[in-house]
Amino acid sequence: MTSPQSTALRYAFAGMIAMAVAMGIGRFVYTPILPGMMEELHLSPANAGWIASANYLGYLVGALAAAGSWAHGRERLLMLGALGASAVLAASMGLTDAMAAFVAIRFLAGLASAFVMVFMASIVFSHIAAAGRGDLQAWHFGGVGLGIAISAAMMAVLVTEHAGWAQGWLWSGAISACGFVAVALLVNQGPLTNGEVRREPALPKDRSLMKMIVAYGLFGFGYVVTATFLVAIVRQGGGSRVFEAMVWMVAGLAGFPSVWLWQKIAARIGLYAAYALGCFVEVVGVTASVATGGRMGPLLGGVLLGGTFIAITALGLQAARQQAPASPRRIFALMTASFGLGQIIGPIAAGLLAQASGDFFLASIVAAAVLVVSGAITWSAAPKSP
Repeated sequence: MTSPQSTALRYAFAGMIAMAVAMGIGRFVYTPILPGMMEELHLSPANAGWIASANYLGYLVGALAAAGSWAHGRERLLMLGALGASAVLAASMGLTDAMAAFVAIRFLAGLASAFVMVFMASIVFSHIAAAGRGDLQAWHFGGVGLGIAISAAMMAVLVTEHAGWAQGWLWSGAISACGFVAVALLVNQGPLTNGEVRREPALPKDRSLMKMIVAYGLFGFGYVVTATFLVAIVRQGGGSRVFEAMVWMVAGLAGFPSVWLWQKIAARIGLYAAYALGCFVEVVGVTASVATGGRMGPLLGGVLLGGTFIAITALGLQAARQQAPASPRRIFALMTASFGLGQIIGPIAAGLLAQASGDFFLASIVAAAVLVVSGAITWSAAPKSP
């Protein structure tokens, strides 16, 4: 018999790999591959924005679908199916050059990544909770940063070999397939349950909760502009292909320990203050990526984006769950819907602004302003101590 401790470690490690595949690569590998697609296929910034938004729309639809009780008892099967699909869909992007196909594939990839996100979280968190190892959540979420770093390393190798954009997608599919095999071997059962499926009560009609939902949507808009176009910004600034990969690598490496770090900060200053602080730190990165010349701006943008966005996503969900403890699934769905809406609108708006203005400066400044508002609303949503 394996101990609950070693089981918790195994599941946290599997969660990390699954998040690296479905999120770090499945969702975010588009960022370092995009400049090559724009150059070789003559994609406009607006087209690039539409492809990105299709992925986020798929994520929104998937998260809402996964929040229903229909999936109870099938979590492992659905998670593995979605993880396998994520690998196939990544490779498929390298086999076409049609705009309609890109939009459809990225929509389905978003759907798959949401299924992995929701179902893998329910599996991993139940096993680490049973072992009393809530601290291992940081490992699980760290997978997003790991996947970004792996995809950046892959792109660095490909650009030195003068490979085209399609190779980036094909190799992403191959790496994702390896991750799928590892997760399938490590995760041999679904979430631990007490056997009952109960109906969650309606969400409380609470002003603070409403503020959190709105702030989370604004954060979705604010972070996603830089998360989508950071490498394209470097390309526009005349940075080398290896430097592009380096900026994305830095974002991933900063993301890997970020949840652990921000949980420590939240323990000191409170969840809401930590969320707001994270937004303000990210504002510096988003602004620096376009306002500071040379290598310093994009590198600072990469570090501060990677070091905040995964953690703020986790902190926002935690804060909302504190306000609706009896309805975790409902609040997860509503928060994800709000976040999803923000990140669908973000790339479209940024792509259109970039096309109209000729660069990503205005789009990034708008994103920074939205992040300030998100942080301020969250700050004001903190429950007042009696």
